[in-house]
This record gives sequence, structure tokens and C-alpha cells, in this order.
Amino acid sequence: MKTLLLLASVCVAAAAWTGCGRDEGSSAKSTNAAGGNPLTAPADYLGAAAKAKQSSEKVIDTIAINQAISLFHTSEGRFPRDLNELVTEKYMPRLPEAPYGMKIEYDAARGQVKIVAK
Repeated sequence: MKTLLLLASVCVAAAAWTGCGRDEGSSAKSTNAAGGNPLTAPADYLGAAAKAKQSSEKVIDTIAINQAISLFHTSEGRFPRDLNELVTEKYMPRLPEAPYGMKIEYDAARGQVKIVAK
């Protein structure tokens, strides 16, 4: 019991000692830079999660389409005229949908796909 009480008092003293000399204004600024408000934390988290989801979908869709274009180019010796040709020639089961607020742009001359804002 005495050991537990001694350990607790050492922890409290260590916490107080490490906090000494710290400028409160600088720590408040660093937490606010990342959102930092506990009241808006759930909304901040959901916003960040939605943004990450959209970004990952964009990357995955672009990679899948570019891979199908590459296979088409290797087999046919040319780039597809449009992205629907990848589906009709069975290089893809279907074209992926662009994330909300985005659209898929295809450059048939260079065989490159980009997902851009509408």
C-alpha cells in the first residue's frame, strides 16, 4: 500500500515537473492547428474520414482504369477510343463511378486517365 502511494506521488510530481516552464499560449496554438476543439472533434473526424475515403477511391479507380488501358494497348496495339470500349471489349466489367463532385477525364491520344473536380 505504501509502495502504491509512493508511486502515485512520484507520478504526480513528474507530471508537475514536466509541465513547468511551458508557455500555455504555445500549447493552445498547437492543439487548435489540428482542430483541437473537443466540441467539434466528431465532426472534424467525420470530415477527415470522408476526405480520405474520396481520395483513396480516386486513386484506386485511376489505377484500375490505367491498368485496363495498358492491357488494351498491349493486346490491340492502340489506346481505346473512349473508356466504354474497355467494357465492350471485356477489359473491365464496368467503369467505376467517380467520387461525388468529381468526373473522369480520358485523353485518348496519350491513353491517360485523370479524376478531376466537376
